[in-house]
Amino acid sequence: MIKASFVLQNNFRLGCFILMLVIFASLALAQVPGSHMTAVVHADANTGRLVRTVVLQPRIITAKPTPVAEPILTPPPAATEDLRDMIDRIAVEQGVETNLVHSVISAESNYNPAAVSPKGAQGIMQLVPSTARRFGVSNSFDPAENILGGVRYLRFLLGYYQGDYAKTIAAYNAGEGNVDKYNGIPPFAETRNYVYKVARNLKSARQTESAGSAIVRPATARPAIVSPAPVSLPTSETSRQIEASTGSDGRIYYRTP
Repeated sequence: MIKASFVLQNNFRLGCFILMLVIFASLALAQVPGSHMTAVVHADANTGRLVRTVVLQPRIITAKPTPVAEPILTPPPAATEDLRDMIDRIAVEQGVETNLVHSVISAESNYNPAAVSPKGAQGIMQLVPSTARRFGVSNSFDPAENILGGVRYLRFLLGYYQGDYAKTIAAYNAGEGNVDKYNGIPPFAETRNYVYKVARNLKSARQTESAGSAIVRPATARPAIVSPAPVSLPTSETSRQIEASTGSDGRIYYRTP
């Protein structure tokens, strides 16, 4: 009788303990939306008694990823009015058509004074170091110096090719040596595309001016440019470097390595 009373008392205590666990688990579940509780009953291997186990399975909350702001891609700023005025002034002073200078700059750097090409051309008119030195430019990233050097180079080429715009533009890209070698626009895809692009820019600038542009231009002849059609750039093509040297007779000679 005493043993049975002890077992009943123990079972009562065990039942109270399990009931308390259920209450606490329910309270915990109430704080976690979407969670649920499972009661598992199994026989204890040592005592043979039934044991109830409460398993709490909280809802898994997945944190939402923080949205990353997409970069805003904006086109490069257009040339400022002061920069355009500087280009016009230098072009007029050097006797070069301002539309031609703007067309070359647009094709070379899109008016970016800090531009650097993979081939080492620098500044707004993309002068290679040898050309910069040749026309008195000490700092290619100074817009005034760079523009003056580039316009002087264009003036030299216009005189050298007797006003032939196509040869002048081609030589600005590929050098006088290549233009002289082929007696015209060299058969380089890069140069042919360059001449086409500058000619297109020049035609558009002249049409805008004719439609009522108020920009003052020098009174010089404006020959038409017969430009080649654009061609695809082959991946294997490499540009040729032009080396300039002064001979004993004082003349400048050009050669390709």
